[in-house]
Amino acid sequence: MKKFSIVIAGGGSTFTPGIVMMLLENVDRFPIRTLKLYDNDGERQAVLGEALEILLKEQAPEIDFSYTTDPKEAFTDVDFCMAHIRVGKYAMREQDEKIPLKYGIVGQETCGPGGIAYGMRSITGMMEIIDYMEEYSPDAWMLNYSNPAAIVAEACRVMRPNAKVLNICDMPVGTLRRMSQIIGKTPAELEVRYFGLNHFGWWTSVKDIATGHEYLDEIKEYVAENGYLTQVEVDTQHMDESWQATHKKAKDLLAIEPRFLPNTYLKYYFYPDYEVAHSNPEFTRANEVMAGREKEVFTAAKEIIEKGTAENSNFHIDSHASFIVDLARAIAFNTHERMLLIVENNGAIANFDDDAMVEVPCIVGSDGPEPLAQGKIPQFERALMLQQVTAEKMVVEAYIEGSYQKLWQALCLSKIVPNAAVAKNLLDDLIIANKGFWPELN
Repeated sequence: MKKFSIVIAGGGSTFTPGIVMMLLENVDRFPIRTLKLYDNDGERQAVLGEALEILLKEQAPEIDFSYTTDPKEAFTDVDFCMAHIRVGKYAMREQDEKIPLKYGIVGQETCGPGGIAYGMRSITGMMEIIDYMEEYSPDAWMLNYSNPAAIVAEACRVMRPNAKVLNICDMPVGTLRRMSQIIGKTPAELEVRYFGLNHFGWWTSVKDIATGHEYLDEIKEYVAENGYLTQVEVDTQHMDESWQATHKKAKDLLAIEPRFLPNTYLKYYFYPDYEVAHSNPEFTRANEVMAGREKEVFTAAKEIIEKGTAENSNFHIDSHASFIVDLARAIAFNTHERMLLIVENNGAIANFDDDAMVEVPCIVGSDGPEPLAQGKIPQFERALMLQQVTAEKMVVEAYIEGSYQKLWQALCLSKIVPNAAVAKNLLDDLIIANKGFWPELN
């Protein structure tokens, strides 16, 4: 079986150790020849890189491992780039969350003003690594799960239309795991139908692959009482108190649209006042992550370096990220895996814009994804999606054109922002906070 060369772009991320360990757990399914980390923050990456070098020598000495800040070194001779970059790191995420809260508006990294601010930063970083990949390994595929995925995917569509980039999100994977726990199944036993945009969609079917049994009504009955909260808690990424509240809130989302199972992120659009009321402007999700996962991962890395061994380390397998291996295998081995991806609509949703980047089930093979037709969607969802996707498109247009006006309009279109005056004040604050990260706006 062929062995593959992988570069992880965003090597200094707190998710990197978990993804590396997940890759190691799956080497029988997806053999690795070379594994490289790439980050433009060498100091931050070096801590994780040094620890992972020790771990790889102990657990998989046959894999050639390295970490670098040199794009040529990182992207030369790779089959896959797994991208999870965060431009501006957690310090800027904190601004994305706290600036909107000053105005009584949801502060969230992918939704509303925070997502727009983060999107404007991410476009630069994403285009840069796509260009590196295409220059040094033109046959490679990028598996991108950098946030905000919707804006990033739209930027890829417009700015790098021929790039071999697959945009994917782990949120539907995590929610499907919870659904499977509700009915006593595993995700691998289930097949879903879903339509929407990234962080903005609905499940219309959850079927048993073997028997064809439809579980949608059974899961809805449970969610109507408990949300997606389950007794089996194995998802370490989504276990913090704020996430538990998010899973529980799904029951109120289901009440709005009882036909389908909701994506949890819809809570930011339907219950923004509730979210603001339950937010601490002094200690947001960014602070929660910095005090929690960030501290734990880097402490674990430093302990490995000090001991000189990864034995009994506190690095944990990022099991929710196993979908990345499934996606890589689909491309590498033409497995025709069925997965939810963010793709150009082109008729997948019959009554929606062809050039919208939608999230739908796709069959993935060596030529990339083939979206599955979801038919026509109801008027309610279509109207919501049209408003949201237009805002995302205008963010990308504003970035390309350096247009203050279009970014203001994008904020006005966000369902989370109450009026144009607040949108303008927000924009002015975000411009100051993002100086050096955004293009100049005129």
